[in-house]
Amino acid sequence: MSKADEKRFNRGMLGRLLVVVGVMFGFGYALVPLYKKICEVTGINVVTTRELYGGSAKRFADNTQVDTSRTITVEFDSNARGPFAFRPVKNTMEVHPGEMATIVYEVANGQSRDIAAQAIPSYAPKQATEYFKKIECFCFKQQTLKAKEARQMPVVFVIDPKLPKDVKNITLSYTFFEVGAPVAQAPAGTVGSDVNGHGS
Repeated sequence: MSKADEKRFNRGMLGRLLVVVGVMFGFGYALVPLYKKICEVTGINVVTTRELYGGSAKRFADNTQVDTSRTITVEFDSNARGPFAFRPVKNTMEVHPGEMATIVYEVANGQSRDIAAQAIPSYAPKQATEYFKKIECFCFKQQTLKAKEARQMPVVFVIDPKLPKDVKNITLSYTFFEVGAPVAQAPAGTVGSDVNGHGS
């Protein structure tokens, strides 16, 4: 192969690699919105953003009596799909249907760059999804974590007393995804401070 042919081959290969990188970037950026759209269509792992903006969960909690005759054990789970640590402050909680409760999740960005992320909730058993009403949740919107930032993010929820009697345990699980490509590097010599924030 002549040098001219080799240069043409290298340029062609570089062009193909740039196309692959562009496609991968686009897929990564669109992954979370695509996932949420699939969830909306199939009814699986529903993201309840509409509860926040409509205020329906808050109104529901304000107008619902607590059923003290029943106790539901709620288990909390976490999965990270990105360069950060993510976990609930406790693994289980016992609540009465109709009772407003709060669980806090902690996230820490150990990177020297800012990270954009989105949380996707899921429930087990699946039938509990429609009875688990979130009033406040960091999953309602994309989160941006500064370089070296640690944050506490609350989830305020109430369980509908209409939850079937045979359901005594519910697992709330969050998968925290990094969204898109890395954002701008933090300036040299700076470190983000720990922040207690509230996702809304």
